[in-house]
Amino acid sequence: MPENTKPVLLAAEHLVKEFPVEGAKKGTVVHAVSDVSLTLYEGETLALVGESGCGKSTLGRLLIRLLPQTSGKVLFAGQDILSMKEKAFAPYRRQMQIIFQDPYASLDPRMNVTQIIEEPLRANGVGKTKAERQEKVLALMDLVGIPREYAKRFPHQFSGGQRQRIGIARAIALDPKLVVCDEPVSALDVSIQAQVLNLLKDLQEQKHMTYLFISHDLSVVRHISNRVAVMFLGKICEIGPTEEIYLHPIHPYTKFLLASVPNPDPTKRSEGEALLTGDIPSPVTPPSGCRFRTRCPFADARCAEEEPKMQERDGRRFACHHPLAG
Repeated sequence: MPENTKPVLLAAEHLVKEFPVEGAKKGTVVHAVSDVSLTLYEGETLALVGESGCGKSTLGRLLIRLLPQTSGKVLFAGQDILSMKEKAFAPYRRQMQIIFQDPYASLDPRMNVTQIIEEPLRANGVGKTKAERQEKVLALMDLVGIPREYAKRFPHQFSGGQRQRIGIARAIALDPKLVVCDEPVSALDVSIQAQVLNLLKDLQEQKHMTYLFISHDLSVVRHISNRVAVMFLGKICEIGPTEEIYLHPIHPYTKFLLASVPNPDPTKRSEGEALLTGDIPSPVTPPSGCRFRTRCPFADARCAEEEPKMQERDGRRFACHHPLAG
């Protein structure tokens, strides 16, 4: 189905998040997310990629109201959820969930598996009796591949992959429409990553969920996503269909990011491939104009003076004064 004919589930409009710097001069802030606008369509997986510290996780939390925004809107099913009172927002909360990056820190060590998965059911009044909720918990354990006989075990008794499956079961317990997957496999062994990714894809097909998949692992992103949004220092550089992004990047940063992925075949490793040099600028004092210009080989005076606006080409959106051929 063409992208523009899919129903829109969530739309962010000019989203900004700034964090004050403790102990610094008054008004000094970290520019974590700066004027970000993007759209998620029902049933798709939109991957959000970029270097560590670029604001991916902060953006994911803003979209589901785990963090208050500095300015901007998030429209979920057409409703501005960031301006709602907590009581009005409550019905929307159950429709958006998150899978956290760390399967060790995201589970309460004092709660067993049944209690962990049952908690969102109990909090949202799902199931008239405890027996009904228990049956729902067991069904969720079956769905994510956790044996029923482990229902009374505690998190420390599971491997990393099993803990992440428990976190996934908790996230889908309320049948949400949107799940933010915040680097859900980065803390797992490579041999386990594929199992969890395949589980996420199967669950998405069964429950018709939409994913925002945050990752810095570009090989994982290519396997699971329909579209990719590339982020640098709080801003979206480029967004478009996954294969188009990987085969024909338009923004220079996207090209350098893809070139940094190691090739596992030693006979096919490119020699002399230009790699990105220099350090990421400080989010406290980002460069004027284009934030990527201090690391970009194509930067000129215009890049320093004028911030690039989002442009569109062949269904792709990008912000660059010197786009590549694609």
